[in-house]
Amino acid sequence: MADASRSTLLAEAADLAGEVIALRRRIHRRPELGTDNPETQARILEALSGLGLEISTGTSLSSVTATLRGSRPGPTILLRADTDALPMTEETEWEDRSEFEDRAHMCGHDAHVAMLVGAANLLVARRDEIAGAVRFMFQPGEEGFGGAPQMLDEGVLHDGLDEPVSAAFAIHVTPNLPVGFVGARPGALMASTDDFAVTVRGRGGHASSPHFANDPVPVACEMVTALQTFIARRVHVFEPAVLTVAHLSAGTTSNVIPETAWFEGTIRTVSEATRSQVRDGFERVVRGVAAAHDCEVEIDLRAGYPVTVNDASFTPWLADVVRDTLGPDAFFDLPWPVMGAEDFSYVLQQVPGAMAFLGVCPTDIANSLEAPSCHSNLMRLNEDALHLGAALHAAVALRYLDSGS
Repeated sequence: MADASRSTLLAEAADLAGEVIALRRRIHRRPELGTDNPETQARILEALSGLGLEISTGTSLSSVTATLRGSRPGPTILLRADTDALPMTEETEWEDRSEFEDRAHMCGHDAHVAMLVGAANLLVARRDEIAGAVRFMFQPGEEGFGGAPQMLDEGVLHDGLDEPVSAAFAIHVTPNLPVGFVGARPGALMASTDDFAVTVRGRGGHASSPHFANDPVPVACEMVTALQTFIARRVHVFEPAVLTVAHLSAGTTSNVIPETAWFEGTIRTVSEATRSQVRDGFERVVRGVAAAHDCEVEIDLRAGYPVTVNDASFTPWLADVVRDTLGPDAFFDLPWPVMGAEDFSYVLQQVPGAMAFLGVCPTDIANSLEAPSCHSNLMRLNEDALHLGAALHAAVALRYLDSGS
């Protein structure tokens, strides 16, 4: 990417800010869940119309894949945005808050879509500079539904391309970084996720005579404690793992020992080796405690997303692009991974690339670490940052294709 072109990219993105913000607000008001986001898909298609992109939609999900072919042959880079919302209630007072009580864009995916559409506009205007192709991946179903592997199965990395995708980039907004800052790190960026549910079966009876019953409640409580001990004492301190029991339920009243107790939660790790160790240890601990108390146990341990791993070479290269595009102090080296999970991890298993966090802290919050985070019912974002994300998407694509990587 020529210096003159790079110097004007941010200004051109600023000129598009109004359109980007308006699209984000339209999507925010009408959130959709899972892999079926038809209204969001329609807004994306409308926003991309007239740009001269090659566009296709998914068959198993309401995805949009758009391809910009440059003026000369070359490699292909993929830029990704997720489109789905969360099944929760937005508690903000914003005039453009969700119109629904049971779903809301409290993770910023509405902003991701708008920024990527803005980037498409910037890149189309530079088609003559592009040697290769840019593939835009608008993906539903990130919030636990695995939309990314579905799009991989449908050929997002290769179908209709002269050269398969050879690099990938995605932005995730965060209110916990100030506007103007981008955070990333090589290696593990986000955790794997495995969810579990455990049913402990004892024998019910009268609460006054526990010796005639086999109370599953203290057994379930012992399991919870034993699992925390396992994490603290058996997992390497520099290979972190988080095991959280988030929901425990048993019984119906004060004078009845129930037959069953039940709990569920999640496991997060940042390496596949630790993930395997914790999964194996989880079953061993739970079954061992159950056997010690002569209880039966049923375990439902569901594998979720893998660790999101940023490529060791692409990430420092990305840091240079961020500094050149947004300013010399714009890039922030994350000191440790984030324990949330992302299905962009599946894309990064196939091609080198990275995900980065874009700061969107609201202007009325002085300390970004105190801002309501993604997935909070009070999460807000500073829309002044959205054109920065559009510019960064475009800059990454232009620099990658200019280098002929």
